[in-house]
Amino acid sequence: MQHLVLTVIGDDRPGLVSELADAVAAHGGNWERSQLARLEGKFAGIVVVGVPDGEADGLLAATRSLADLDVAVHSGAHDADEDESATHLTIGVLGNDRPGIVRELSSVLGANGLSIESMTTGTREAPMAGGLLFEAHFDVRVPAGTDLVAVRAELERLAAELLVDVGIDSPH
Repeated sequence: MQHLVLTVIGDDRPGLVSELADAVAAHGGNWERSQLARLEGKFAGIVVVGVPDGEADGLLAATRSLADLDVAVHSGAHDADEDESATHLTIGVLGNDRPGIVRELSSVLGANGLSIESMTTGTREAPMAGGLLFEAHFDVRVPAGTDLVAVRAELERLAAELLVDVGIDSPH
């Protein structure tokens, strides 16, 4: 079984996921994991599929024939080599929107050796105060031996500087 990572983007319309799933199934594939979203009228996502050896080229050809959907196919490597001693933190951020929040937070995480497993961000109207609120949720992998007290202190210092609230869940 070969694992492929499909990145997809196109104008949003009903049936896109079904057509992509049909192409995967037609080549004996298994839809394993995905993150898909509608953003600014576009449908975008990333999908991990397993396909039998020898079916990758056929799947690639089938995805290229899908109307209004651009699909790029990349060879994947299973996460079997992931450090099992690593833990995970969930970080939530909420504050007035301004440029640079993601850059600043991701810089702190990267400088401390933490890897972002998933990240969701968005803006919404601030109730009663007007303006936009920025909200983010990070799931980060923390390598064994990381000084979580120092990471937490650095994130709290940055939150005060950015004037945002940061919530950090205990490692799991």
